[in-house]
Amino acid sequence: MVIMGMKIVFATNNEHKIKEIRNILGRSFTLLSLHDLKIKEEIPEEEPTLEGNAMQKARFIHKKLNINVFADDTGLEIEVLNGLPGVNSARFAGEKKDSDANIDKVLGMMGSSNNRKARFRTVIALIMNSKEYLFEGIVNGHIINERRGKDGFGYDPVFIPEGNDRTFAEMSLDEKNKISHRALAFEKLRDFLIKYQDNKDAV
Repeated sequence: MVIMGMKIVFATNNEHKIKEIRNILGRSFTLLSLHDLKIKEEIPEEEPTLEGNAMQKARFIHKKLNINVFADDTGLEIEVLNGLPGVNSARFAGEKKDSDANIDKVLGMMGSSNNRKARFRTVIALIMNSKEYLFEGIVNGHIINERRGKDGFGYDPVFIPEGNDRTFAEMSLDEKNKISHRALAFEKLRDFLIKYQDNKDAV
């Protein structure tokens, strides 16, 4: 069964994420952002883990509007930096969430290390009919010494996923969505929502 126009709220105002996820979810879903709901206030992200942050954001919107909602949090985890920047990836170089500054800080900390192993990890927290669920997507790869590519966002210009010779920023959105951490997590969410609706209709 296809969920025709099923509405789901994504607790973000990040247009890059909205674009990516609309591409993943397709026309079976009507994806609403915080902008669509005219919510402009900052959503709290105060937890020490990706799981905690994602759930905190989802709970904040659910409590405010009492609607089914999901939120995500993503971190770049670099082996030689003991998992940094991790949960602080977006604000690694400061509260301005400056991607270029974040990349410069990461490259500076890594220096000339031969160990370039890293992974992107996305965690999605869903609150559906007041029940809470978590989904995870991981893609392994490595960090290169200089930026390559102009698409994508965040650390995409310096991250090459395993089995590839191009950075995420050198890939089209369709190419990236076939293998990215966010795509893997949101495919799990999509499959869950489809099964959830199927089971609901079967009752």
